[in-house]
Amino acid sequence: MAEPLRDRARRATGWRLRANGETRPHYVVCGNDPLAYWVVKALLATELAQGRVRITLVVPERRRSEGPDGRDVDGIQVVRADRLDEAAFRRAGLAGADGLALLHQDDVGNMHAALCAQEVEPRLRLVVRMFNTSLANGLRELFPDSAVLSDASIAAPAFVAAALGEVAPTHFRHAGRTLYVARREDVRAGDVVCGLAVTTDPALVRVLPADEPAADVVLAEATGQPAGTELAARRLVRARRRRQPVAVLLRAVRSFATRKIGIAVMVLLAVIAVLGWLNSRAVDVSWTEALYLTLVTTLSGQDPDVSKPAAAQIMQVVLNLAGLALIPLITAVVVDGIVNARLALHAGRIQPQRTGHVVVVGLGNIGTRVMAQLRDFGVEVVAIDRTAEARGAALARRLGVPLIVGDAAREETLRSASVETCQALVVVSTDDGVNLRAALNARALNAELRVVLRLFDGDFAERIQQAFGIGISRSVSYLAAPAFAAALLDRAVIATIPVDRHALLVVEVPVVAGAPLDGRPLAAVARPGEVRLLAHTRAGQRTDWSADPRMVINSGDRLTVVARRAGLSALLRETTPLPTAPAGPPAPREPEE
Repeated sequence: MAEPLRDRARRATGWRLRANGETRPHYVVCGNDPLAYWVVKALLATELAQGRVRITLVVPERRRSEGPDGRDVDGIQVVRADRLDEAAFRRAGLAGADGLALLHQDDVGNMHAALCAQEVEPRLRLVVRMFNTSLANGLRELFPDSAVLSDASIAAPAFVAAALGEVAPTHFRHAGRTLYVARREDVRAGDVVCGLAVTTDPALVRVLPADEPAADVVLAEATGQPAGTELAARRLVRARRRRQPVAVLLRAVRSFATRKIGIAVMVLLAVIAVLGWLNSRAVDVSWTEALYLTLVTTLSGQDPDVSKPAAAQIMQVVLNLAGLALIPLITAVVVDGIVNARLALHAGRIQPQRTGHVVVVGLGNIGTRVMAQLRDFGVEVVAIDRTAEARGAALARRLGVPLIVGDAAREETLRSASVETCQALVVVSTDDGVNLRAALNARALNAELRVVLRLFDGDFAERIQQAFGIGISRSVSYLAAPAFAAALLDRAVIATIPVDRHALLVVEVPVVAGAPLDGRPLAAVARPGEVRLLAHTRAGQRTDWSADPRMVINSGDRLTVVARRAGLSALLRETTPLPTAPAGPPAPREPEE
């Protein structure tokens, strides 16, 4: 069937029908966890400061987690729906919308929601959160105008870098150059692209300072020298010790039987020893002969002799009774020990002593990515999770990473992972309370341990740092949200650079005709503390990494910048034409006299 003329016109012009004469772009966000909250906040910080976009958030009827999910954010419309189907999307005003973000953690559910959304609005900018790479590739084939992102993949490098003691994880390639973040003293002066932050005073970290030479954290070009993270990984590999079979055997012996059965056996053996001493007194023999007679009588119950003295006969009967109790206990110890040893091996509790490794707690989305990246760097990893069926358990087995099944907050579990001698502990489960308990117990075992903690609440993280000295905390949602928001606005975030509690974004921004920056010099782009220009690209020309600041900006140029969120918001307003107010109805004429 031929496409209707109206639809062909809309496709050709890019114009969308908006409800109630609304001229602002409309974006729909679907999610029920902190990622949805931070994406909405990022959209608000990017565009809504001047009321330029409209945001609708679709959340379940009931809050499904203690953390925020965006429903309480001011300035947005909230639609409650437990199922993302066509009816829910129509209630959210998806018809005529400019973009849809599907941020649930269910990959298959997100794909089903994308198919339903296509029925409501075929020409839709689609941003989907997805962990499974196979499903992600299939979704890209179904929806060419879509961005399929993984928050775990975006945030994992920050955790890896923190675990290895690096300042930032960012290694990215843009316009023919590979760039990475490092300390200024670790790179050659000619490789420095720009200064990023001054971190000499931990209490006052300054990002994108006006006095750029003072920045000790810089963005540098990789020119054949190994990146800092790789060097740290190699140091960890060299520090590893060979596995010790004797230590494994001792741990297996310790886990062979339960504590109660062991106590029972020890008490019974003590009783038999006392009876053996009494037996030696009764039959008047040496202690070696008494030991022999006691063991034979206890275990076999043989050698009855009515001609013995009454005291010897009584002791023989008592020893036979003790033997009746000892043999079942020995059987119980053997059976219980075999079962416990098999369970301990299966759960990973019997592990050799290690040193210089990294312990990863929680093999969910982010933990799986962190484990894989550490292994890619050649770092020895030990994983801990509550269940053997965790999402990353299969990958851990393929990579040869030991998986200890247990509660990471327990000292026994942490000792099994050799936390006392590890290089770093990365705690990335989804429960802030569990993460904190595991971190504190690990610090009790190793006061010098580097702990990388996943926490959502920034205020909570600062208080934890002050109270316990745990200064490395990361929020997966906070790190990943700018990339999702930029993809929804059809602007690609090249990289996210975490510096302390700040997030710097590397973005390539196009200059649209009629924008405030159109016709102004490149020097107008930079704002100390907010925006720094990295490169300038003319339409059809190669990227210039050392452009003259006096060069005039033309429409169609692309600006590669590193910026804070507020600075990026201001830059986007200057690279986009100001919206024109919709023409209203003609003013009523005054009645003629």
